[in-house]
Amino acid sequence: MESLKGIAASNGIAIAKAYLLVEPDLSFEKQTVDDGNAEVERFRTALEKSKEELKLIQSHAAEKLGADKAAIFEAHLLVLSDPELTGPIEEKITGEKTNAEAALKETADMFVSMFEQMDNDYMKERAADIRDVTKRVLSHLLGVQIPNPSMISEEVVVIANDLTPSDTAQLNRQFVKGFATDIGGRTSHSAIMARSLEIPAVVGTKTATAEIKNGDLVIVDGLKGEVHINPAADLVEEYGKISEQYELQKAEWAKLVNEKTISADNHHVELVANIGSPNDLKAVIENGGEGVGLFRTEFLYMGRDQLPSEEEQFNAYKAVLEGLNGKPVVIRTLDIGGDKKLPYLSLPEELNPFLGVRAIRLCLIEQDIFRTQLRALLRASNYGNLKIMFPMIATLDEFREAKKIFTEEKQKLLADGQQVSDQIELGIMVEIPSTAVLADQFAKEVDFFSIGTNDLIQYTMAADRMNQGVSYLYQPYSPSILRLVKMVIDAAHAEGKWAGMCGEMAGDETAIPLLLGLGLDEFSMSATSILRARSQIRKLKKTAMEELTKTVLQMQTTSQVIEAVHQATK
Repeated sequence: MESLKGIAASNGIAIAKAYLLVEPDLSFEKQTVDDGNAEVERFRTALEKSKEELKLIQSHAAEKLGADKAAIFEAHLLVLSDPELTGPIEEKITGEKTNAEAALKETADMFVSMFEQMDNDYMKERAADIRDVTKRVLSHLLGVQIPNPSMISEEVVVIANDLTPSDTAQLNRQFVKGFATDIGGRTSHSAIMARSLEIPAVVGTKTATAEIKNGDLVIVDGLKGEVHINPAADLVEEYGKISEQYELQKAEWAKLVNEKTISADNHHVELVANIGSPNDLKAVIENGGEGVGLFRTEFLYMGRDQLPSEEEQFNAYKAVLEGLNGKPVVIRTLDIGGDKKLPYLSLPEELNPFLGVRAIRLCLIEQDIFRTQLRALLRASNYGNLKIMFPMIATLDEFREAKKIFTEEKQKLLADGQQVSDQIELGIMVEIPSTAVLADQFAKEVDFFSIGTNDLIQYTMAADRMNQGVSYLYQPYSPSILRLVKMVIDAAHAEGKWAGMCGEMAGDETAIPLLLGLGLDEFSMSATSILRARSQIRKLKKTAMEELTKTVLQMQTTSQVIEAVHQATK
């Protein structure tokens, strides 16, 4: 048995066979064949297998993600049926007596190069289609499987270098019992999605894909951050008992589902959820969420081949607002950029995309996209308690410009006779140090703050949170971070405004006592963390935590802060 150590990214225990979600080796050598006709038949067989596979994937995608997101597979099927592509491949096989793999790649490369050079976005997209489908045909020629997370049909633990948001969104909880990755941290998108799906996860193992083979029995310990490969029977039995104990603990937390979040000395705070789509509402309600503190709208834009329409967005926002029956819903405007890209949006390559054109910066440039989203939000505002939040705000001018566009779209709708709520609050995410430092001035103009600690920490510490080499600098309990958080909360309260937090720190067991002491009003986290956090807060006295924060704000290191929290809460 071998064990790997990583980062505990999502609580729970998973025991199942490994399913490797890694790029297969599709290398081959060009060869001369004796029987060109037989080689053409081999090509046609691979073509038919690819078509059948795509039809199955299309059916699954339509069922789980909707017909619009399954449309891309229809385009792929059309490419495979196009004699303009298949004809030249077969001619090359018979004419040059070359193997099907070489004929396929050479012909596909020619078409891809030709389409990519055209000054037409539609034709450039066809190049991507050809690249995708020929890769699938090549895999069948080589007898290699291309993994597809949406097609998993038995209980497995997914093993990957990393999981993209679209990969994670396709995971079926019925079959995917957990996952482990080579890279990533607690704030990576795959980890965040794992928590929302309540799938145990360990990330940052460095060598999971190298050490684990398809079909290996794997234990994923999302409580300790360990992965055990082909464990002995006694360890499997031991982990079965640990899993049972964890389920009993969850049952105790579940008794608090209809309770308010009140500290031991009767101070109320709101525990709300981070969500990515209306489908996440069920988990919010089942876990006793007091609202939504972050609706990540970018997931409406991802995993598709065109922008969502105003009507699509309106229906999604309306569903969430109605589903929460008047509880507050904070919806973040489009936050694309960094590691979240849209294939249909032609954006220039950037040397450092995390510090580039993303979030509000992109929206203020691509105003048609921004205005469409704002109109959908405004129209949905009649159906619940809507609050709109602008991400990545660095200057007051950016907030003022975003608010101006919001006001213009509101006036247009009112002029057209459409109803719009006059109770919409406009706030910002505080995730850039300059904004935290100037919070006292921002507080005069915004209706609320929501502190995005995932980015605030990496920008303050000048350390990429996805880079394993500097992961030690991702320090949510650093006195420097805590001082910035205090500045934001104090600035909000001085102007009679509220302050929330939607970064992963809000659901962190070590951070919660500190945030309570600092006066945070709203804690937004993965829905599955709410009941545990509620149980924890009910045992804490706010007055005692205020004294704790006074002490830790004068400390020098993260380790000193962690020790002080443990001493104060044991």
